Amino acid sequence: MQSEFEKLLARRRSIRSFTGEPVERAKIEKILRLARTAPSGANLQPGRFHVLTGAALDGLVQSLKSAIAAGEPQSREYSYFPEPMPKELKSRQVAAGYALYAALGIERRDIEARRHQFERNYEFFGAPVGIVVTIDRAMGKGCFMDLGMSLMALLLAAEDQGYATSGIGALAQYGPVVHRHLELPEGEMVVCGIALGVADKDAPVNRVRTERDDLPVFTRFHGFDISS
Repeated sequence: MQSEFEKLLARRRSIRSFTGEPVERAKIEKILRLARTAPSGANLQPGRFHVLTGAALDGLVQSLKSAIAAGEPQSREYSYFPEPMPKELKSRQVAAGYALYAALGIERRDIEARRHQFERNYEFFGAPVGIVVTIDRAMGKGCFMDLGMSLMALLLAAEDQGYATSGIGALAQYGPVVHRHLELPEGEMVVCGIALGVADKDAPVNRVRTERDDLPVFTRFHGFDISS
């Protein structure tokens, strides 16, 4: 029998279409407080969360869309993926992308439709709440790991409260635009975004489920009795 935590992990997924139902600030505050309970080295608690909704979120989305339309170049302060991408990982990335586009009825050669769907990242997929995640540039690389644990806690806390989420790594590609729009302190780096709201259960894109490696692929046991 699955525990409640196992069920929570199993049902969490990245959602890319939301209803317009608003999210109460009190609910978001609870989710963020739970996210901050994640462990961090020396209790540094790296990362900040800038939460937007309504006109504030619309303004950021418009700034991003205007930058893209004007041809503003992408700018990344950190490498999200391996460069170059190893062949075995590239195939996994491609498979995930094809599954997404297939659910939307987008043909592989329909570059324009694929581009339009990718730009939905910068609209926070229509979610009523957008969260911009930042980190102090002075933090070490290990602090990104700590921030990642906080982000996972946030996603699970949101799921537990009945809300859906999607991480938006692509937001960092227009970090300078976000930085200017939110008038962030010079020392803050845009890491990613998070879309949060109520999932549109009728949207085909929300039925996509990526596979995970089985235990033997990513785990090695040492010193255990093979019969145990």
